[in-house]
Amino acid sequence: MKKIVRSPGSATIVNAIATGKGSAFGINLDIKAEIKTIDSSIVCNPDLDIDTTLMEICAKKVFDYYDIDFNKEIGIAISTQSNLPPASGLSSSSAISNAVTLAVSQMIADEFDKKPLDDLKIINLAIDSSLEAGVTITGAFDDATASYFGGVTVTDNLNRKIIIKEKMPDHKILIYMPNKHSMTANSDVKRMKLLSPLVDIAFEKACQRDYYTALNLNGILYSNTLGFDTNLAIDALEKGAIASGLSGTGSAFVAIVDEKSKDDVKDVWNSYTDSGRIIETKVDNLGTSLII
Repeated sequence: MKKIVRSPGSATIVNAIATGKGSAFGINLDIKAEIKTIDSSIVCNPDLDIDTTLMEICAKKVFDYYDIDFNKEIGIAISTQSNLPPASGLSSSSAISNAVTLAVSQMIADEFDKKPLDDLKIINLAIDSSLEAGVTITGAFDDATASYFGGVTVTDNLNRKIIIKEKMPDHKILIYMPNKHSMTANSDVKRMKLLSPLVDIAFEKACQRDYYTALNLNGILYSNTLGFDTNLAIDALEKGAIASGLSGTGSAFVAIVDEKSKDDVKDVWNSYTDSGRIIETKVDNLGTSLII
Protein backbone atom coordinates (compact mmCIF):
# COMPACT_ATOMS: atom_id res chain seq x y z
CA MET A 1 0.00 0.00 0.00
CA LYS A 2 1.17 3.52 -0.78
CA LYS A 3 -0.04 6.92 0.42
CA ILE A 4 1.21 10.32 -0.74
CA VAL A 5 0.33 13.54 1.07
CA ARG A 6 1.23 17.06 0.02
CA SER A 7 1.59 19.73 2.73
CA PRO A 8 2.49 23.40 2.15
CA GLY A 9 4.62 25.68 4.24
CA SER A 10 3.37 28.94 5.68
CA ALA A 11 4.54 32.50 6.24
CA THR A 12 4.18 34.47 9.44
CA ILE A 13 1.70 37.25 10.06
CA VAL A 14 2.25 37.30 13.84
CA ASN A 15 4.93 35.18 15.52
CA ALA A 16 3.48 33.51 18.63
CA ILE A 17 6.72 33.16 20.61
CA ALA A 18 6.38 36.49 22.44
CA THR A 19 2.72 36.13 23.50
CA GLY A 20 1.52 32.59 22.77
CA LYS A 21 -0.85 33.89 20.09
CA GLY A 22 -0.09 34.03 16.39
CA SER A 23 -1.18 34.09 12.79
CA ALA A 24 0.13 32.64 9.53
CA PHE A 25 -0.91 31.95 5.93
CA GLY A 26 -0.22 29.10 3.54
CA ILE A 27 2.36 29.47 0.77
CA ASN A 28 2.69 27.37 -2.36
CA LEU A 29 5.97 25.70 -1.44
CA ASP A 30 5.47 22.21 -0.12
CA ILE A 31 6.66 18.85 1.11
CA LYS A 32 5.30 15.60 -0.30
CA ALA A 33 5.53 12.57 1.96
CA GLU A 34 5.21 9.09 0.43
CA ILE A 35 4.43 6.18 2.74
CA LYS A 36 4.89 2.56 1.68
CA THR A 37 4.18 -0.48 3.81
CA ILE A 38 7.05 -2.80 4.68
CA ASP A 39 7.30 -5.85 6.96
CA SER A 40 8.42 -4.00 10.09
CA SER A 41 10.13 -0.89 11.54
CA ILE A 42 10.05 2.77 10.44
CA VAL A 43 12.53 3.76 7.74
CA CYS A 44 12.98 7.39 6.67
CA ASN A 45 14.53 8.52 3.38
CA PRO A 46 14.15 12.30 3.04
CA ASP A 47 15.28 14.01 -0.16
CA LEU A 48 17.02 16.74 1.85
CA ASP A 49 19.87 16.28 4.32
CA ILE A 50 17.74 16.71 7.46
CA ASP A 51 17.38 15.02 10.82
CA THR A 52 14.68 12.34 10.51
CA THR A 53 13.74 12.37 14.22
CA LEU A 54 10.57 14.41 13.64
CA MET A 55 9.37 12.07 10.88
CA GLU A 56 9.97 9.02 13.07
CA ILE A 57 8.15 10.51 16.06
CA CYS A 58 5.16 11.49 13.89
CA ALA A 59 4.85 7.93 12.61
CA LYS A 60 5.28 6.38 16.06
CA LYS A 61 2.58 8.60 17.58
CA VAL A 62 0.09 7.50 14.95
CA PHE A 63 0.97 3.83 15.49
CA ASP A 64 0.58 4.34 19.24
CA TYR A 65 -2.77 6.08 18.80
CA TYR A 66 -4.12 3.08 16.87
CA ASP A 67 -2.31 0.60 19.14
CA ILE A 68 -0.48 -0.95 16.20
CA ASP A 69 3.01 -2.42 16.73
CA PHE A 70 5.25 -1.28 13.86
CA ASN A 71 7.85 -3.90 14.80
CA LYS A 72 5.43 -6.82 14.62
CA GLU A 73 2.27 -6.05 12.65
CA ILE A 74 3.38 -3.72 9.85
CA GLY A 75 6.12 -1.21 9.16
CA ILE A 76 6.49 1.80 6.88
CA ALA A 77 9.07 3.45 4.66
CA ILE A 78 8.78 7.25 4.48
CA SER A 79 10.30 9.27 1.64
CA THR A 80 9.91 12.96 0.91
CA GLN A 81 10.17 15.47 -1.93
CA SER A 82 10.41 19.14 -1.00
CA ASN A 83 10.87 22.59 -2.49
CA LEU A 84 10.33 24.19 0.94
CA PRO A 85 13.61 25.48 2.42
CA PRO A 86 14.30 24.03 5.89
CA ALA A 87 15.34 26.13 8.91
CA SER A 88 14.13 29.33 7.23
CA GLY A 89 10.98 30.37 9.08
CA LEU A 90 8.62 28.96 6.45
CA SER A 91 7.12 26.18 8.60
CA SER A 92 8.97 23.24 7.12
CA SER A 93 8.60 21.36 10.43
CA SER A 94 4.83 21.90 10.44
CA ALA A 95 4.58 20.82 6.81
CA ILE A 96 6.55 17.60 7.33
CA SER A 97 4.74 16.69 10.55
CA ASN A 98 1.33 17.33 8.96
CA ALA A 99 2.24 15.34 5.86
CA VAL A 100 3.67 12.32 7.68
CA THR A 101 0.93 12.23 10.32
CA LEU A 102 -1.87 12.37 7.74
CA ALA A 103 -0.21 9.84 5.42
CA VAL A 104 0.48 7.30 8.17
CA SER A 105 -2.98 7.69 9.69
CA GLN A 106 -4.64 7.13 6.30
CA MET A 107 -2.47 4.07 5.67
CA ILE A 108 -3.32 2.50 9.03
CA ALA A 109 -7.01 3.37 8.73
CA ASP A 110 -7.19 1.64 5.34
CA GLU A 111 -4.93 -1.31 6.18
CA PHE A 112 -6.63 -2.16 9.47
CA ASP A 113 -10.15 -0.88 8.74
CA LYS A 114 -9.89 1.81 11.42
CA LYS A 115 -11.75 5.11 11.69
CA PRO A 116 -9.69 7.90 10.05
CA LEU A 117 -8.45 10.68 12.31
CA ASP A 118 -10.24 14.03 12.06
CA ASP A 119 -8.36 17.19 11.05
CA LEU A 120 -7.71 18.59 14.53
CA LYS A 121 -6.55 15.22 15.85
CA ILE A 122 -4.01 15.03 13.03
CA ILE A 123 -2.84 18.59 13.73
CA ASN A 124 -2.53 17.95 17.46
CA LEU A 125 -0.60 14.72 16.97
CA ALA A 126 1.69 16.55 14.55
CA ILE A 127 2.25 19.36 17.07
CA ASP A 128 2.91 16.90 19.88
CA SER A 129 5.51 15.28 17.65
CA SER A 130 7.15 18.63 16.88
CA LEU A 131 7.32 19.49 20.59
CA GLU A 132 8.84 16.11 21.42
CA ALA A 133 11.38 16.49 18.61
CA GLY A 134 12.34 19.93 19.97
CA VAL A 135 11.78 21.80 16.70
CA THR A 136 9.27 24.30 18.06
CA ILE A 137 8.88 26.54 21.11
CA THR A 138 5.12 27.21 21.25
CA GLY A 139 3.94 24.13 19.33
CA ALA A 140 3.42 26.36 16.26
CA PHE A 141 -0.35 25.88 16.20
CA ASP A 142 -0.60 28.93 13.92
CA ASP A 143 1.90 27.49 11.42
CA ALA A 144 0.43 24.00 11.69
CA THR A 145 -3.14 25.13 11.00
CA ALA A 146 -2.13 27.43 8.13
CA SER A 147 -0.18 24.55 6.60
CA TYR A 148 -3.00 22.07 7.16
CA PHE A 149 -6.01 24.14 6.10
CA GLY A 150 -4.35 26.63 3.76
CA GLY A 151 -5.35 30.28 3.71
CA VAL A 152 -4.91 32.38 6.83
CA THR A 153 -5.38 31.36 10.44
CA VAL A 154 -5.31 33.40 13.64
CA THR A 155 -4.75 31.24 16.70
CA ASP A 156 -4.30 30.95 20.44
CA ASN A 157 -1.29 28.63 20.40
CA LEU A 158 -1.18 27.94 24.11
CA ASN A 159 -4.76 26.66 24.15
CA ARG A 160 -4.63 25.32 20.57
CA LYS A 161 -7.69 27.31 19.59
CA ILE A 162 -8.47 28.64 16.10
CA ILE A 163 -9.82 32.20 16.27
CA ILE A 164 -10.04 32.88 12.51
CA LYS A 165 -9.70 30.45 9.60
CA GLU A 166 -10.41 31.76 6.10
CA LYS A 167 -9.11 31.91 2.57
CA MET A 168 -6.64 34.61 1.64
CA PRO A 169 -6.60 36.62 -1.60
CA ASP A 170 -4.49 34.86 -4.22
CA HIS A 171 -1.51 37.18 -3.92
CA LYS A 172 1.90 36.69 -5.41
CA ILE A 173 4.61 36.11 -2.83
CA LEU A 174 8.31 36.89 -2.95
CA ILE A 175 10.66 35.27 -0.45
CA TYR A 176 14.17 36.54 0.19
CA MET A 177 16.50 33.88 1.57
CA PRO A 178 19.65 35.40 3.14
CA ASN A 179 22.67 33.15 3.55
CA LYS A 180 21.85 32.66 7.21
CA HIS A 181 19.77 29.93 8.84
CA SER A 182 17.83 30.25 12.08
CA MET A 183 16.53 27.22 13.96
CA THR A 184 13.39 28.21 15.88
CA ALA A 185 14.21 26.03 18.87
CA ASN A 186 17.57 27.81 19.30
CA SER A 187 16.09 31.32 19.34
CA ASP A 188 16.43 33.69 22.31
CA VAL A 189 12.96 33.37 23.84
CA LYS A 190 13.65 35.77 26.71
CA ARG A 191 14.70 38.49 24.28
CA MET A 192 11.63 37.94 22.10
CA LYS A 193 9.25 38.08 25.06
CA LEU A 194 10.40 41.66 25.66
CA LEU A 195 8.35 42.44 22.55
CA SER A 196 5.09 41.21 24.06
CA PRO A 197 3.27 44.57 24.40
CA LEU A 198 4.08 45.51 20.81
CA VAL A 199 3.36 42.06 19.40
CA ASP A 200 -0.02 42.24 21.16
CA ILE A 201 -0.79 45.24 18.95
CA ALA A 202 0.10 43.24 15.84
CA PHE A 203 -2.05 40.34 17.03
CA GLU A 204 -5.00 42.66 17.62
CA LYS A 205 -4.64 43.87 14.04
CA ALA A 206 -4.71 40.24 12.86
CA CYS A 207 -7.87 39.61 14.90
CA GLN A 208 -9.38 42.60 13.08
CA ARG A 209 -8.37 40.95 9.77
CA ASP A 210 -5.88 43.74 9.10
CA TYR A 211 -3.33 41.09 8.18
CA TYR A 212 -0.96 43.32 6.22
CA THR A 213 -0.45 45.85 9.01
CA ALA A 214 0.03 42.96 11.44
CA LEU A 215 2.64 41.35 9.18
CA ASN A 216 4.53 44.63 8.72
CA LEU A 217 4.66 45.41 12.43
CA ASN A 218 5.48 41.87 13.53
CA GLY A 219 8.16 41.43 10.88
CA ILE A 220 10.04 44.59 11.78
CA LEU A 221 9.82 43.88 15.53
CA TYR A 222 11.19 40.35 15.31
CA SER A 223 13.81 41.00 12.63
CA ASN A 224 15.28 43.84 14.67
CA THR A 225 15.29 41.77 17.85
CA LEU A 226 16.80 38.70 16.20
CA GLY A 227 19.53 40.60 14.39
CA PHE A 228 18.21 40.50 10.82
CA ASP A 229 18.30 43.50 8.48
CA THR A 230 14.96 45.33 8.74
CA ASN A 231 15.82 47.20 5.53
CA LEU A 232 14.81 44.09 3.59
CA ALA A 233 11.20 44.63 4.64
CA ILE A 234 11.26 48.44 4.50
CA ASP A 235 12.81 48.48 1.03
CA ALA A 236 10.12 46.09 -0.20
CA LEU A 237 7.40 48.36 1.20
CA GLU A 238 9.04 51.39 -0.38
CA LYS A 239 8.93 49.60 -3.74
CA GLY A 240 5.19 48.97 -3.43
CA ALA A 241 4.85 45.64 -1.61
CA ILE A 242 1.45 45.17 0.02
CA ALA A 243 3.20 43.86 3.14
CA SER A 244 6.66 42.59 4.06
CA GLY A 245 8.47 41.21 7.08
CA LEU A 246 10.50 38.43 8.64
CA SER A 247 8.80 35.03 8.65
CA GLY A 248 9.03 33.01 11.85
CA THR A 249 12.40 33.50 13.47
CA GLY A 250 14.02 33.85 10.04
CA SER A 251 15.95 33.80 7.99
CA ALA A 252 13.33 34.22 5.25
CA PHE A 253 11.73 37.59 4.53
CA VAL A 254 8.35 37.54 2.82
CA ALA A 255 6.79 40.22 0.62
CA ILE A 256 3.18 40.14 -0.55
CA VAL A 257 3.21 41.81 -3.95
CA ASP A 258 1.07 42.52 -6.97
CA GLU A 259 2.05 42.42 -10.63
CA LYS A 260 3.06 46.08 -10.55
CA SER A 261 5.36 45.90 -7.53
CA LYS A 262 6.82 42.42 -8.04
CA ASP A 263 9.71 43.40 -10.34
CA ASP A 264 10.58 46.50 -8.31
CA VAL A 265 10.83 44.47 -5.11
CA LYS A 266 12.94 41.83 -6.85
CA ASP A 267 15.28 44.52 -8.17
CA VAL A 268 15.87 46.08 -4.75
CA TRP A 269 16.36 42.70 -3.10
CA ASN A 270 18.79 41.66 -5.84
CA SER A 271 20.88 44.75 -4.99
CA TYR A 272 21.81 43.28 -1.61
CA THR A 273 25.36 42.00 -1.43
CA ASP A 274 24.96 38.88 0.72
CA SER A 275 24.13 36.74 -2.34
CA GLY A 276 20.76 35.75 -0.96
CA ARG A 277 18.26 34.18 -3.31
CA ILE A 278 14.71 35.12 -4.21
CA ILE A 279 11.89 32.58 -4.50
CA GLU A 280 8.67 33.42 -6.34
CA THR A 281 5.49 31.70 -5.21
CA LYS A 282 1.90 32.54 -4.23
CA VAL A 283 -0.63 32.14 -1.45
CA ASP A 284 -1.79 28.56 -0.86
CA ASN A 285 -5.48 28.14 -0.01
CA LEU A 286 -5.55 24.35 -0.55
CA GLY A 287 -3.66 23.16 2.49
CA THR A 288 -2.58 19.62 3.28
CA SER A 289 -4.17 17.03 1.02
CA LEU A 290 -4.06 13.32 0.23
CA ILE A 291 -2.85 12.76 -3.32
CA ILE A 292 -3.25 8.96 -3.36
